[in-house]
Amino acid sequence: MATLRTTPCGATVKVRKVEGEGAVRRRIMDMGITKGAEIYVRKVAPLGDPVEVTVRGYELSLRKADAEMILVD
Repeated sequence: MATLRTTPCGATVKVRKVEGEGAVRRRIMDMGITKGAEIYVRKVAPLGDPVEVTVRGYELSLRKADAEMILVD
């Protein structure tokens, strides 16, 4: 199963599921990353942290740990 962390730069993916629980999962979903949302991966820092994405028309930076919890197609 692919995660947002393993998605290459320049790719557009669709969110299949947001893993995790409690406040961390809620924070990710509050940022607009919900099932079915399309995410465009803009940049990945040299060491992989953070990942810059565009979701629902705005730009967002995610930590590696958060990107690992987002399963994508």
